[in-house]
Amino acid sequence: MTKKSHTDWKRVDALKDTEIDLSDTPELTPKMFARAIVRRRLKPVLRKEQLTLRIDSDVLDWYRKKGPGYQTRINALLRAYMEEHQRKSA
Repeated sequence: MTKKSHTDWKRVDALKDTEIDLSDTPELTPKMFARAIVRRRLKPVLRKEQLTLRIDSDVLDWYRKKGPGYQTRINALLRAYMEEHQRKSA
């Protein structure tokens, strides 16, 4: 069951960009961009599979020190590598 929105969407849609109050929006920092996850062409999120994978301890330590989301970042790098090789062999 979904809750009914109390937002006046017609009023929101009618707003011009210059009319939107951004005074309480936090400043974007390089750290925010570093933690961002790029989703190209908004493909649907694929189901993840849990597995055991052997990774050199220094590589894993480096990713873990980057903070939460390290597994997602490792997956993104593996995906980029796979897609590049698929593109080259096509």
